Amino acid sequence: MTITQLQYVLAVAEYQNFTLAAEKSFVTQPTLSMQVQKLEDELDVLIFDRGKKPIAITEIGKKIVAQAKNIVAEAERMKDIVDQDKGYVGGDFVLGIIPTVMPTLLPMFLPTFVKKFPKVNLIIKEQPTDTLIRNLEDNHLDAAIAATPLEVDFLIERPLYYEPFVGYVPSSHRLSQLKEITTTDLDISDILLLQDGHCFRDGVINLCKSPKNIQSEHFQIQSGSFETLVNLSNEGLGMTLLPYLNTLDLDKQKTANLKHFKKPSPAREISLIYHKSELKMQITEALKDTISGIVRGAIAFQDVEIVSPLNN
Repeated sequence: MTITQLQYVLAVAEYQNFTLAAEKSFVTQPTLSMQVQKLEDELDVLIFDRGKKPIAITEIGKKIVAQAKNIVAEAERMKDIVDQDKGYVGGDFVLGIIPTVMPTLLPMFLPTFVKKFPKVNLIIKEQPTDTLIRNLEDNHLDAAIAATPLEVDFLIERPLYYEPFVGYVPSSHRLSQLKEITTTDLDISDILLLQDGHCFRDGVINLCKSPKNIQSEHFQIQSGSFETLVNLSNEGLGMTLLPYLNTLDLDKQKTANLKHFKKPSPAREISLIYHKSELKMQITEALKDTISGIVRGAIAFQDVEIVSPLNN
């Protein structure tokens, strides 16, 4: 039994196809199939039912796959132990970031991080929260940045910053004369929302204490862009809510339409999340320290109340 064989088993279990598993493992299909067959012969069991399409995992195979994940993770930890002992911060590191955080946070910390840790090859992927969680479980991501709490047993969440919600209220809106707004001022029926699947959308719905499925009587928007929501708001179609960092680059005319909440301001918790196996912790710690240090200077708000990103 070898680590490589276990890695091939995990690939087949994930993709349920030997050809695709081989492609993702950067080997030929016959090589991968032969190694999986060798492991099955050694254990004297069938891990995969090849008679089904897609390939199915047998009952004993499910237990073997679960154990293989642990063994492969522990093998990778050995290299981490050596790297940490040497004080080495480098190598590949795959980081996922949710779409409503990526455009604002990435330009803030990436130049500093790359300059400070030139030996780290940071691979960044924009993915929704559900995909991040799945990829963290399957070890396709080393860490992720998302709105929390997520209440996932196998994940560790370490808050980076708390980002207040800010109202974008055009001059024609009923709330435009208020200096500050409160959650009781909000009416979900005239708030423009991101498309379904964005955790910020769910946070706004939770803030308004409204049902999950919200639809306008007159139109539906399928957009993941805050810029689109702001432009529609300027056309008199309602107000919207923005994360604080998204308000920093607005021009003066649009900035005049911003309405802050009375304290405590509703806010979302943005955290660095990673698997409890805690692999590549030297890079994870470097990311956390870099991001926290930079964003702390951009967000001065302290008196906030966290809004859950989870659906009601």
